[in-house]
This record gives sequence, structure tokens and C-alpha cells, in this order.
Amino acid sequence: MSLLPYPLLRPFLFRLDAEAAHELTLAQLERIQHTPLLALAAQPRIDDPLTLAGLRFPNRVGLAAGLDKNARCIDAWGALGFGFVEVGTVTPLAQAGNPKPRIFRLPQSRALINRLGFNNEGLAAFVANVRRSRLRAQGSSAASTASSCATASAQGTAPALVLGLNIGKNAATPIERASDDYLTALEAVYPYADYVAVNISSPNTQNLRALQSDAALEQLLATLAERRAELSAASGVRRPLLIKIAPDLDAEQIEAIAAALLRHGMDGVIATNTTLGRSAVQGQPHADEAGGLSGAPLLQASNAVVRALRQRLGPNFPIIGVGGVQSGADAQSKLEAGADLVQLYTGLIYRGPALVPEVARALASLPHPAPAR
Repeated sequence: MSLLPYPLLRPFLFRLDAEAAHELTLAQLERIQHTPLLALAAQPRIDDPLTLAGLRFPNRVGLAAGLDKNARCIDAWGALGFGFVEVGTVTPLAQAGNPKPRIFRLPQSRALINRLGFNNEGLAAFVANVRRSRLRAQGSSAASTASSCATASAQGTAPALVLGLNIGKNAATPIERASDDYLTALEAVYPYADYVAVNISSPNTQNLRALQSDAALEQLLATLAERRAELSAASGVRRPLLIKIAPDLDAEQIEAIAAALLRHGMDGVIATNTTLGRSAVQGQPHADEAGGLSGAPLLQASNAVVRALRQRLGPNFPIIGVGGVQSGADAQSKLEAGADLVQLYTGLIYRGPALVPEVARALASLPHPAPAR
């Protein structure tokens, strides 16, 4: 158990502007992550290994992208007990994102609305932060493969933390040139990722979700698959590619996305990003703010997308479920819907670090999927 009592810290953090509290937390984690003070936040990692997409995950709970956009705190997240961590979204060039204020708490519903807009320091700073991570030095991406982690297990050492690097496009890049940004980002992060997540579903970059439409998705996935093949041939290592999609999709759109993922050899899907829907929070302060809604109200909608994807993708296609997980039971509902792994974000804001081992234990009590996944 962490020595930092989050229930005592949360009232202080919630008195601050939501983004100020976020930045303060990241700054403190970054400051202590390579010092003995990290022991104050550290928690045992629950052992529940799973091999998926050729990677050995120490357990089935991960950090979702968006919380650590610049990969500043990878080692700190590892100390909290996550089995995998996804950082980003990073864009080729640094960008400020949308004007502030741009994060709003809805505590009555344990939810957030954000319209950050891919604010980040750009690829160069992002990659430099990833390379500084001690977890990367101790267990490089090659060490996260199933075979090398089996060796680590035989030697009595824990498998390396799995690291996902999430990429997107700059706001100033026209949507018809989006592939250029994704290819630039893919090439830059490829040597350092265990998997690469492609974010085509943020509601806060104009027209980005249009990339989920049939023709645009076909073009993007074909381009990414081709470049991944080139990078794989040059490096001798094939990095899994996962696509992150929105919850605001109808059955026909989910069907088209699933078919495209299979057709272009993608290695997994992350379901889902934030929602534009507001029906669950109507009348609450900030409910009408523009942006994506996350937290408890998203649970059932994201689970529905996971369930539909599993029906269309079959039993062996990797699915990461994210959206609305604020308890062990919530996380179990993701796996029951068809997810293999679960990610956290807003739940950490409301529950704190104790949510990580709670979720990991709850998932460890469930059976593992068939080895083919």
C-alpha cells in the first residue's frame, strides 16, 4: 500500500483548478521517481501475467494515454503497480492545445470533461523522456516479448513493464495530410515502444474522428501497415499497432472498423476514448462544456463497444477496454464484455493509486483468455 494517503490529499487537489492539480501531481511524481522518496508512492505489483499481441504483460491493468502526455513519469507509474503504461498522445510538433480552462470535474458523477487538444511538447522531448526512463534501460522493448519475459520469470525476476506510445496528428495539419503526421510519429517512437497506439478518436482535434470513416480509415491503416513493415524489416523487430476508437459509434461503423483492423493486420484495438454524449450528466455544473466526457458515465457505453468489437473480431483479437473503471467490479465488467486488458485514467483522479492493486486483484480472479490471443 502506498504511504501517501490519497483520501487526505484529494480535498487539497480538488480545491485547485483541475488542470493545475494535474500538473502539480505530475511534477511531484517526476521529481521523486528517481529518488528514495518514490517509496512513499510505491505499491506492490499484482502478479497476473498475460501474453497478448506477442507481449508479456505482468498484469492486466494499465495506465491510459492522456494522463502523461509527455512521458515524464514512466518510472513513477511503474512503481504504482501497473502492468503496462501508455503515454502520449504525442504529435510531431509541440503544440499548446486549446485555450484554458479546459478540464472540468463533475464530482457528482465521478467524471471529467476535457478539451485539452493534444497539448504536448512534441516528438523530440517525448522520445528523450522515454529514453531517460530507467524501466526502459532495465527492460527495453525487446525484453517485453513473451520469450524474453519467460526467461526473466525462470530467473526469478519480474517481467519488464510494457510501454505503449500513443501518437496523433498536429491540429494545424489538414485532415487530408493526417497520414504524414502519423508516419512521422511512428518512425520516431518505433525503436522505443512495446506497442504503438494510434489515436484517431479524440473529440478535441478538429475533424480527427473523420479518420474512423471507411475511406479515411482504409487509407490510414494501409499506410501505417506499409511503413510498419519497412521499419520491421530494417530493425528486425515487429512492433504491435493498436488503434484507439471512440465510443460514439453505431453498429455499422463498428462493423467497418473491425473489418478494416483485420484486413490491414492491426494487432489490437483500444476501446474507447471519451464521449461527446451528455445524457448521464445533464443539469450538473460544467455538463455543457465542450470536450470529451470520461469517468463513471462512460462505463456502459464503452463496454457496449467492446462487446460489439468482440462479436465482430472473434475470440483472439486483442482488445484493451478503457472508460469508466472506478472499481474492481467495473474492471471485471470490461473483461466480461470481451476485453483482454483494462486501462485507468479518470478513476485515478477520484480513487487515487489504491485503485491500481484493487483492479489488478479483481482481474487476477478471472480466467485468462485462450493462449492464441
